[in-house]
Amino acid sequence: MAWELLLWLVAFVSVISLIALCVYQLICLSDLEFDYINPYDSSARINAVVLPEFAVQAALCAVFLLTWHWFPFLLMAPITYYHWRLYVQRKHVIHVTEIFSVLNGEKKYRMIKIAFYISLFFIVIYRLVATAVYTLMDDEDYRLDSAIY
Repeated sequence: MAWELLLWLVAFVSVISLIALCVYQLICLSDLEFDYINPYDSSARINAVVLPEFAVQAALCAVFLLTWHWFPFLLMAPITYYHWRLYVQRKHVIHVTEIFSVLNGEKKYRMIKIAFYISLFFIVIYRLVATAVYTLMDDEDYRLDSAIY
């Protein structure tokens, strides 16, 4: 049962990193919109974290599939497929020349992803706490039973 607690701890850290990466991308887009940063730096910063975000999200989805946690897997599978399609079609990067024309759409896209990752965060926290309580209760019962005999 300790492996399941470890799984949820890894999922917790992964979801927090996904939220942080999306917030970072949104901050870069907002800085560009308010003219605090030039388009080249903004697109370079965003493009540098897109692939790590895709990789963490795909790895977390695969871990849920391999450990037979169907609900989180089915929740993350459409986003993973969408990320894969963006990568295959080479639409995952933001180009410097067209960043201003897609700025509002990209900000909305990042906001939707943040909302999705925050909802996933609450699910992971619930499962982490439930698994921790169940593991601690189960270990305590085992210790009490072994002390009696």
